[in-house]
Amino acid sequence: MIEGYNVLKAFYETVLMTVISTSLAYLVGLPLGVLLNVTSKNGLRPNKFINTILGIIVNFLRSIPCLILTVILIPLNRSIFGTASGSFYTMIIPLFFSSFAYVSRIVEQSLNEVDNGEIEAIRSLGASDFFIIRKVLLVEARSSLVLGIGVTLVNVIGYTSFAYNLGAGGLISQIWSYYTKHTSDFTSTFLFWFLIILVVLIVQLFQELSLFISKKIDKRRKLQ
Repeated sequence: MIEGYNVLKAFYETVLMTVISTSLAYLVGLPLGVLLNVTSKNGLRPNKFINTILGIIVNFLRSIPCLILTVILIPLNRSIFGTASGSFYTMIIPLFFSSFAYVSRIVEQSLNEVDNGEIEAIRSLGASDFFIIRKVLLVEARSSLVLGIGVTLVNVIGYTSFAYNLGAGGLISQIWSYYTKHTSDFTSTFLFWFLIILVVLIVQLFQELSLFISKKIDKRRKLQ
């Protein structure tokens, strides 16, 4: 009964860590990715200075491993939550910082796939930059953006493995706990493999769901 509760709790913690941190990452990463695209050489409003500064910031954050970010952000965690470890929410900030720069690059690449000819055609009709971003760039790139969400969710699940270092729980932390402490008895061995399979299934679910939605909203497939 207790073991079942631990598994359920770990599943709940993993889902919350993943969904909340990914949502926050897109809240920052989406507009940042749009800005990177718009200020690029072939963007709507090319600006080498802004694009270079944003690129340096994004590349710098992407180069820092999640484990190091987790340690660096301990003081911030403590100031916000009153503690730096012991609960799943203490991993949300490190996961967010590890993800939003990555998200911005995914968004930028997705928008880069939009045909410039279509953008110029809309622009020639007097459409504003904001209209083009909202009605052309984001709409035309939506299939790729959805795939990007799936990839991000899978990456964040992988990052939750560092929750073990903060005692923040989650499925991967629980797997590690069974591996290091309880591998001798049948129940713990069964739960160890059960949790591994559960993590794999969650990853597959995110991948297949994002792929399914992407295909459903892909206008290019409908025109074929």
